[in-house]
Amino acid sequence: RESDHRAWTPVTYTVTRQNATIQGLIQGKAYFFRIAAENIIGMGPFTETTKEILIRDPITVPDRPEDLEVKEVTKNSVTLTWNPPKFNGGSDITMYVLESRLIGKDKFHKVTKEKMLDRKFTVQGLKEGDTYEYRVSACNIVGQGKPSFCTKPITCKDEIAPPTLDLDFRDKLIVRVGEAFSLTGRYSGKPAPKVTWLKDDIVVKEDDRIKIKTTPTTLCLGILKSVREDTGKYCVTVENSTGSRKGFCQVNVVDRPSPPVGPVIFDEVFKDHMVVSWKPPLDDGGSEITNYIIEKKDTHKDLWMPVTSSTVKTTCKIPKLLEGREYQIRIYAENLYGISDPLISDEMKAKDRFRVPDAPEQPIVKDVTKDSAVVVWNKPYDGGKPITNYIVEKKETMATRWVKATKDPIFPGTKFKVPDLLEGCQYEFRVSAENEIGVGDPSPPSKPIFARDPIAKPSPPVNPEAVDKTKNSVDLSWQPPRHDGNGKIIGYLIEYQKVGDEEWKQANLTADSCPETNYKVTGLTEGSTYKFRVKAVNAAGESDPAHVPDPVEVKDRLEPPELILDANMAREQHVKAGDTLRLSAVIKGVPFPKVTWKKEDHEVSPKADIEVTGIGSKLEIRNTVHEDGGMYSLTVENPAGSKTVSVKVVVLDKPGPPRNLNISDVRSDSCYLTWMEPEDDGGSVITNYVVERKDVASAQWVAISSSSKKRSHMAKYLMEGTQYLFRVAAENQYGRGPYVETLKPIKAIDPLHPPGPPKNLHHVDVDKTEVSLVWNRPDRDGGAEITGYLVEYQEDGADEWTKFQTVPMLDCVVTGL
Repeated sequence: RESDHRAWTPVTYTVTRQNATIQGLIQGKAYFFRIAAENIIGMGPFTETTKEILIRDPITVPDRPEDLEVKEVTKNSVTLTWNPPKFNGGSDITMYVLESRLIGKDKFHKVTKEKMLDRKFTVQGLKEGDTYEYRVSACNIVGQGKPSFCTKPITCKDEIAPPTLDLDFRDKLIVRVGEAFSLTGRYSGKPAPKVTWLKDDIVVKEDDRIKIKTTPTTLCLGILKSVREDTGKYCVTVENSTGSRKGFCQVNVVDRPSPPVGPVIFDEVFKDHMVVSWKPPLDDGGSEITNYIIEKKDTHKDLWMPVTSSTVKTTCKIPKLLEGREYQIRIYAENLYGISDPLISDEMKAKDRFRVPDAPEQPIVKDVTKDSAVVVWNKPYDGGKPITNYIVEKKETMATRWVKATKDPIFPGTKFKVPDLLEGCQYEFRVSAENEIGVGDPSPPSKPIFARDPIAKPSPPVNPEAVDKTKNSVDLSWQPPRHDGNGKIIGYLIEYQKVGDEEWKQANLTADSCPETNYKVTGLTEGSTYKFRVKAVNAAGESDPAHVPDPVEVKDRLEPPELILDANMAREQHVKAGDTLRLSAVIKGVPFPKVTWKKEDHEVSPKADIEVTGIGSKLEIRNTVHEDGGMYSLTVENPAGSKTVSVKVVVLDKPGPPRNLNISDVRSDSCYLTWMEPEDDGGSVITNYVVERKDVASAQWVAISSSSKKRSHMAKYLMEGTQYLFRVAAENQYGRGPYVETLKPIKAIDPLHPPGPPKNLHHVDVDKTEVSLVWNRPDRDGGAEITGYLVEYQEDGADEWTKFQTVPMLDCVVTGL
């Protein structure tokens, strides 16, 4: 019977076995069953099933899951995916069991701890470098099915793959203002790359309009309601530790242009037309300006009339105007994407435009006298109306107010003689032009001039003479000319001529190179005779020459050398080591003497700087050392004689090392040191000596005396048997000099002497070829342990003893007798 019915339904056939198959049941329904035994007597009681039985196909464990794959491997994790089994065993899958086995081990271990129905799992906490294999099983209400086939061995390490980038956009993108656009693509790489968006090399940041979305495999930059400022070069960078890839897109957000830049300039205005100009828009909307639209309007009307819509220039002629009417001009810029807002001009009246004349160029001043000057200029542009008058003005250079040169009209000439100047004053002049419109701007001022009569050439210089000479030069002197020609003497020209030649040569090329009344003519030939002459020069030119009366023979004028010592050579010089030594003297003599510096009759040190000038000489030694001290001499010599001066230089320094360090009277606890004073005391009295000792086994010196002035010292408190080195240095007020050190160490022991003779020598046995001897120790060992005994023998009657051997003990057997 069905579980929800009470009536039993008989099975249509009778069985004799202990099992039966019931047909015709409905799948999914629950049934109860009962059975009774029957024999020839009759039917026995029924036995009923205790529980209802649900009719369905037989249930088994699921098949093995399929397609177990490794999706990602890092140094400490593995991610796996799989597909469900083809047959679930007749029951829903309740969970999956993932197992792993470390390579080298025998058993698989369960990885998942809880029920898991997802078909993707990441195993965490693995050890880098370990190798595993994995398998997965499916479970249903019956139990756990067979495991899947194992994966290949997987080693835990970071997978490395360079980035890849696949973009959905091209190199260039044009977008209208207000529209949205996006840049998308796909990427990959291991480890997972970092995605960066740049615009014109600046990182793009998200805001209300800009959105960036990045998934593990896709990327997207979206911009809502684009504006012109979004125009730029966009770059997406996909980068990981193995490299990087970049993608670029030039985005141009286009719009209609901004208005042309004003103001509108009226370049020309006439009664029937105008010429206007303007500047292009600051923003062309991302597209080239294709044309400008120009319109005009009579200010008394509201109607704008077209002028042109096809010009690409930023200038335009506005025709067909009515004289006397005021007009406004309106200008639009146009590109592929629309027409800009207009630029509107100011009001302008249509009439012929005239102006005052331009300023003349800088005038030129001629024919200057003490009370007048002639001003000349060129005609300027008349401003559209003829020039009717010129106005000439003057002022003193240091004044600020300009004064008209005359009240009378000056026209049509461009030249005017200005009268009534004050002699000696400096003047400037300027000119203005005038027409019926008015007076134009004045010209630039002329160059300043002095009101005085024209300058004449000066008279010749007075009394030129030769005042000195050498083997290649002559010094000339003269007096100024008696008349300067009303002009300042600029300078003098000097010329010379070799006797017998016809040509005069210039000693100086320009007069301003000799403004004084003396000059030294150089480059002459020794022994030759020359004539000389001098000319004075002012603004008007050169004077007649004035001659030196007699020819001059070029040769040295002899004067014996003379030395004037500076204070640093007047007495013995003391200089501290490291300072600079300076010796100098003033030198006189004709010709200039030859200068020689010496030290102790030898050449001075190469480090000495010697400077010789036309008036003296200086010797300088920087960073002096003690060896720079000594007797320095300065010798000056010329054909008229010679002179020498000397000065002693003492370089004050630390003393040199003491001499002849000697050690004597060595004992087990002391020794006696002596030495001699240094050869060089450094220029100062020795104040004391420093004595130090050192155990040869130690690296440190120990001072044992530092204040003694004596040249000897008793070194006490030595350790017996220890070897010592000693050193001594001298000190003066400038410091401590170098040490002198003992060459060999000394050992702290008392002096040694030979030991005494052995005692009680006698024989204890005798044979035909040998004798056995014994003896006792001597009374004294000489201060050291006895190291052996020398045994000698002498044949009776012989003079010499024969050495047998040295023995360490108190007995010996002498053989070979």
